[in-house]
Amino acid sequence: MALESCEGGELFDQITRKGRLSEDEARFYAAEVVDALEYIHSMGLIHRDIKPENLLLTSEGNIKIADFGSVKPMEDSRITVLPNAASDDKACTFVGTAAYVPPEVLNSSPATFGNDLWALGCTLYQMLSGTSPFKDASEWLIFQRIIARDIRFPNYFSEEAKGLIDRLLDLDPSRRPGAGPDGYAALKMHPFFKGVDWKNVRGQTPPKLALETGSVEGDSRDNSWNPTHIGDGAAKQNEGNSGATSSSEGSGHVTRLASIDSFDSKWQQFLEPGESVLMISMVKKIQKLTSKKVQLILTNKPKLIYVDPAKLIVKGNIIWSDNSNDFSIQVASPSQFKICTPKKVLQFEDAKQRAWQWKKAIEGLQNR
Repeated sequence: MALESCEGGELFDQITRKGRLSEDEARFYAAEVVDALEYIHSMGLIHRDIKPENLLLTSEGNIKIADFGSVKPMEDSRITVLPNAASDDKACTFVGTAAYVPPEVLNSSPATFGNDLWALGCTLYQMLSGTSPFKDASEWLIFQRIIARDIRFPNYFSEEAKGLIDRLLDLDPSRRPGAGPDGYAALKMHPFFKGVDWKNVRGQTPPKLALETGSVEGDSRDNSWNPTHIGDGAAKQNEGNSGATSSSEGSGHVTRLASIDSFDSKWQQFLEPGESVLMISMVKKIQKLTSKKVQLILTNKPKLIYVDPAKLIVKGNIIWSDNSNDFSIQVASPSQFKICTPKKVLQFEDAKQRAWQWKKAIEGLQNR
């Protein structure tokens, strides 16, 4: 198997290195993503995991969409997809990345082309601000903000940029430009894309790529977090991020998730009626001579358990206390943390480097 080389790396890296992109840079990249999505959708395919990490750059700086592992074909798809990717049982289940999942998927609605357009809106927001629009301290809080459509636009966003993102993040997927009766023509004619030569999108001069630097200054705990997966929430906000907000009618009420499909339904058996997952991750439970993978689950009860992922049995229920003297979490590195109780100290390693998110989520529950 041979794959095309994309020596320019991920778009995510360009956003990280530059802090945020200029509007001209974001317009260029967004136009190329629109051009690619229009083709993908014309083939009857839904990508379902559009995000900066899956937008690769050639050595010249042009966008290539990668990672079709979550693709979902529509009934009239012109391309045959492997059965495991096309199976109906995945049509209403969250796949992809938490920060980009559309609200209709969280409510177990079937996948549509509008799913990718929502993710495009999130990606454009991240290009212009340096952070994803629904960033928060845990996946559960991210999902709550998505369902509530809790968007805060930085003051430096242009009206055209805000207008396009606002429409792409419409709660009704059929009303997102590109998904309605006017198709992609409505999206391409948006004022944000004024000046784009849609007949020669790939012939335009790409933005200059920022080269990788040896190190990044700043607090290591913030730098270790991947803003596309969880976010640092209130811990660190971009300047000017207290600007306008946007919400659809009735979105002031934050609803609970309709299901736990987004976390894989096999973990639902460990929840009581009305109990919701706040954070979940496959981690290594480290002991003196060995380590073993377990599923660490934090709920709103509050409850903190770890489960054997193979046998699907609870291996430990960590006794909860709101008193930090009886129950605390210590972070040793971006990936390693300890949970301390009067009787034992449990050490875990999170390969996704979410140690600080675990600390924040647990302490947030203690201080609620």
